[in-house]
Amino acid sequence: MTRRAVLLFSILCCGALEAAAPPPKAPAAAEAFQPHYVSQRPKEAFLREGPGYAYKVLWVYRHKGYPFQVTASYDIWRRVKDADGIVGWMSAQMLSDSRTVLVTGKGRAELRAGNDLGTKIVGLADPGAILNLKSCSGEMCRVSADRVDGWMTKARLWGAD
Repeated sequence: MTRRAVLLFSILCCGALEAAAPPPKAPAAAEAFQPHYVSQRPKEAFLREGPGYAYKVLWVYRHKGYPFQVTASYDIWRRVKDADGIVGWMSAQMLSDSRTVLVTGKGRAELRAGNDLGTKIVGLADPGAILNLKSCSGEMCRVSADRVDGWMTKARLWGAD
């Protein structure tokens, strides 16, 4: 009889403690997803129709450092969008958190010595050039490539939002 009483007492106590405990927090994955920019890690990466290796390859990107915007996440897969608006899924192993930007528009874009349009031009970048993004201040972003470091207007860069 005492064993049953102890067992019943412990069950009631555990139930009371559980009811008094605060509700558990939602897992981090359930929190709102924030779109962000990434870059291509290897020389060659496959954009797929869906989140899995069984899905059809839509596009093969062959430029290390190419920027993408991540719009969703599922397991090890990231739904990405490129500068042309092409959307598909890429394995997270193909992506790096290193920030790069793509030069857009017509004609060469000017790289300046400072974050003001009045400063000296230190280089020119062709449309389609991939630059490393260092920082942004207002409407100008500090970028670098090879041996050139300078500031460019945000309007000429994709991936600097």
